[in-house]
Amino acid sequence: MIEYILCFILFCIGLYCVLRKRNIIKIVIGLGIVEYAVNLFFVLIGFRMHGRAPILAKDQTISNMVDPLPQALVLTSIVIGLAVTALIVAIAIRLYEKYGTFDITKIRRLRG
Repeated sequence: MIEYILCFILFCIGLYCVLRKRNIIKIVIGLGIVEYAVNLFFVLIGFRMHGRAPILAKDQTISNMVDPLPQALVLTSIVIGLAVTALIVAIAIRLYEKYGTFDITKIRRLRG
């Protein structure tokens, strides 16, 4: 149970960075922390104490297997998170080239 609480605290720290910080780089780091917290939560859902890998043989039954679905979701989430982070960093670099700052309160004249 303590692992879920620590995962929630990690999620709250990342959410705080996203909502309260005004520097784009700190917001990107906060999004990364939120992503890691969600991935950790998915892995914790599929975890079983003294569980075995979900590999079955013809004459073997395993009663205490680890759930492979959250692991597959986490692998997909890592790839998607990497792409989103790369996109946000590219946008941040463009904003810095145009306005000379990473502070979102100083960027006033955004044009679509």
